[in-house]
Formats: sequence, structure tokens, C-alpha cells
Amino acid sequence: MFETLEAKPADAILKLIAEHRDDPRENKIDLGVGVYRDAKGVTPILNTVKTAEQWLVDNQASKAYLGCAGDPEFCKAIQNLTFGDGSDQDGRITTLQTPGGSAALRVAAGLILRAMPDVTMWVSDPTWNNHVPLLGGAGIKLQAYPYYDNDNNCIRFDDMLAALGQAAAGDLVLLHGCCHNPTGMDLTVEQWQQLADVLADRNLIPFIDFAYHGFAVDLDADAYPVRLMFERFAEMIVATSCSKNFGLYRDRVGSLSIVGASAESAAIVNSQAQNIVRTLYSVPPDHGGAVVAHILNNSELRATWLTELAGMRQRLQGMRKLLVAALSETAPEHDFSHVVRANGMFCYLGVSAEQVARLKQDFGIYLVDSSRINVCGITESNVSYLAESIAAVL
Repeated sequence: MFETLEAKPADAILKLIAEHRDDPRENKIDLGVGVYRDAKGVTPILNTVKTAEQWLVDNQASKAYLGCAGDPEFCKAIQNLTFGDGSDQDGRITTLQTPGGSAALRVAAGLILRAMPDVTMWVSDPTWNNHVPLLGGAGIKLQAYPYYDNDNNCIRFDDMLAALGQAAAGDLVLLHGCCHNPTGMDLTVEQWQQLADVLADRNLIPFIDFAYHGFAVDLDADAYPVRLMFERFAEMIVATSCSKNFGLYRDRVGSLSIVGASAESAAIVNSQAQNIVRTLYSVPPDHGGAVVAHILNNSELRATWLTELAGMRQRLQGMRKLLVAALSETAPEHDFSHVVRANGMFCYLGVSAEQVARLKQDFGIYLVDSSRINVCGITESNVSYLAESIAAVL
């Protein structure tokens, strides 16, 4: 039966990683990778994760199923981390553990289609490259709203509000909680408040993809958009990921939180979500979630994790500053200050696809055609070469 199928093209980022791996040049630089890396180019296992894993080895008594919603301790800990301790006094939030943030998005898509099969979801232009295939592939109708001005390297906030002002009542708006992927450009507190006003006026439903909690400013500041929307709206959806802030990429740890208008509504939504989970993957993997729950529920481990998280965040901020400082020397006539204004692992460098091709061909510097870079690929030892190479293609 498979003779009717045709091969799909390789994922652009995975292809880029393979090209970088096979490049024999010693001074090559990988700016396309989608994970955190330290100064040695390693995606480390956090010390707190290793400690929690050893605790599980010594104390976990069973590998029996936990159910479609996952580990209740993990769900409660992540809910408190996201919405704030004691935020759910009236039982309006229901949280499920999922195999990463991607599964949270997919379960949410199924839930949305059951509730409102003809609804439109508004997605930023640009957005994470798997949002459209994942959500659109599930059957949701998608509409883009403007987000980033490539010419001026800033957010098109007025255009964004104008577009969402045309959305129909009941539509959903997919928002990046912090560290917008791929641009790294986040709304200010004042802009989030203005956006909340527009969503409320139009009776739109916020859907926040919260994949980089703790990578922008700190846990509370990064969670401001989620907590603002929770205060303002009767219903909302939040997908979270522990891939970045706990370094648990391959362990697939995420959550889906749905806010209902009442505790009764939240309970119904929970039953529907668990029913969808049963048809997709039945139960989430436990190991990573158990690690996260143990870290968050142990005061000593939690404090150490906060220090490790701050270290990752500070490295990202430091590499941004280092690159901009180097570019101010090699290309003083060009403004790269937007690189420092961005948050998280990613930002747009602001060069053309042709210049991206030259960087790869002539200098062994790998980034995607949009000019999105992962600043984790920058180190003190390669930043001068990187800045000189960028200047050479401008």
C-alpha cells in the first residue's frame, strides 16, 4: 500500500544541523540548533535533574500507569509555577501533563474543535515553524496577524491590534508568553495590557504557548501575560514546556492548562481532554514529570534550580551583548541593537536569505533562511569570527 506515498522533504532545521555536522571547517558555527547549549557547545543535564533522577531511582516504587492526566503532583506544581501559588481558589483551572508542549498544543486543538468546530485561531506572523502544521493539520482554521517588522526589527504592535480588531467573537488568539520564537521580541507590560483590552472588547479567547518560562527576565515577570489574562478572562488555554527551563528535551515534559468559567466547566473540560488523550497517546511518560515535580516540591532543589535557570538566562543575555559589541566594531554603520532587545534563545539577525547563503558557503556559519539565530551558538571564542563574517556579507 505504501507505493502511493512520496518522500517528504527534510525539515529545514534538521537539514541544517546535518550540513553543519558534515562541514569539515574547524571554525564553523551552528546558529540554527533549537536547544540551549553552554559555552562548550553542550546541552547539559542540570545538576538538580540528576539529583532528582537519583532520588527517583532510590524511592520510586512502581512504574504503573498514572492515568491520562498524568502525575497530579506534577500538574499542581506546574499550575502554581505558571499561574502563581494559590491562584486557583475557585477551581477554574484544570491541568494535564503532556508529552512536551507539542502534545499540549495538539490536545488543545482537539478540544477546541470539539467545542467550536468552525472557530478561527489567529497566529502571529512569524511564529514557531511547527505551529501551523500542528494546529492546522489537526483541522483548525488559522489566520495570521502581523507581529514583526523585518525592515525596522521591531514589533508591529499597532498592526497587530488592528488585525485582531477584525477577529470574530469567540475566535482564539495564539500568543507567545515570552521569548517569542523566532523573533525573540516580546510585548511590554503596557502592550500586554492594551492587547488584553482588545481581546476582551472583541470577546476573543487567549491561547498562550509558554515554552520558555524563565528564559526572559525571571519566573514571575515571564508569567505576567498568563496571570494578566487569567485575571481578565473567563476562559483561556495555556500550553507549557519543561524542555528548556529544565533541560528535559528528549524526556518530553509539558502541560496543558485550561481555564473554565467555573469549576463545573473546568471539570467537564478535563473529562473531554482526557478522552482526547486516550485516543492519541493514552498516558504521558512519567519520568520527566516526576523529576520536575520533585524539584519544584523540594525547597532546596528548587532554590538550586532557580540558580541554574538564572545561569542559562544570563548566558543568553551575555552572548547577545557580546555579539552586538563585536558588530559595532566590524560593521559600525549597521544597527544591530535589536539583538540585545530580544529575549530567550532566538532572534532575527536581520540579513537577507542571500546573505545567509553566503555566510554558510563562504564562512561555515549556519542559520535558517529567515536569519533566525540561536544565540547559544555564540561563544567568547567564536564571536569575533562571527562578527567579521557577518560584516563581510553586508
